[in-house]
Amino acid sequence: MQHIRTIAYYTLLEARRTRLPLLLAAALLLLLAAALFVSDLAVIESQRLRVGFYAAGARVAGVFIVCAHVLGSITREFNDKGVDALLALDLPRTHFVLGKLGGFLVIALLVAVLSCLPLFALAPLQAVVQWAAALALELSVVAAVSLFCVIAFAQFIPAAALVLAFYLLARSLTALQLISAHPVSGADSLSHVAGRWMVDALALVMPALDRWPQTAWLIDAPAPWPTFAAIAAQAVLYIVLLAGAAMVDFQRRNF
Repeated sequence: MQHIRTIAYYTLLEARRTRLPLLLAAALLLLLAAALFVSDLAVIESQRLRVGFYAAGARVAGVFIVCAHVLGSITREFNDKGVDALLALDLPRTHFVLGKLGGFLVIALLVAVLSCLPLFALAPLQAVVQWAAALALELSVVAAVSLFCVIAFAQFIPAAALVLAFYLLARSLTALQLISAHPVSGADSLSHVAGRWMVDALALVMPALDRWPQTAWLIDAPAPWPTFAAIAAQAVLYIVLLAGAAMVDFQRRNF
């Protein structure tokens, strides 16, 4: 555990020294200013528009920042031979993966907490807490996916492309299911049936991220707590599976 805590600590220290907090603060301030500007243009429902614009933008910005930081950090470790130096010590490879993952999960939590701070003045407390917690879970899954992809490819661009494809697919699976279930024509064709089965199979193994931190919680009504508990259970399951896959892939890699 000492190895894991040390690697997690230096992962957080790296985030501070690479000015990740300043980048996040600048992005959030820009989004808040844009939300205030857009809401002033609205004739009615300006408060709802302000909250919805900021929440949607903060969610996308958080995903981008966490993903880019994880990919950049591990890619830098590979390129600078930092991984080789660590593994030359008496350090199990699983401890390296768990330490990095622990640090990235803390970063995801901090990004979610900082992102929700302006919302405390704009939305009900329970809705903001639920939205922030769901965002932290989503960012944690994104961090775990990014860690697995960059360990598997050891390069920034392929890993980033795979993470982007995963996130976009997870955000659009529900819409794809609705479209495949109610086609305009050709519902009985073999290609449509095969496509519907493929979409349903993907929905069974991928998280439905479009249902996680919902803007409707902030502007309409908070989510029922059982719904939030199901989201938390899914997030923990995916993080554990992705961490295990990353450790298995890292164990077989030759340095």
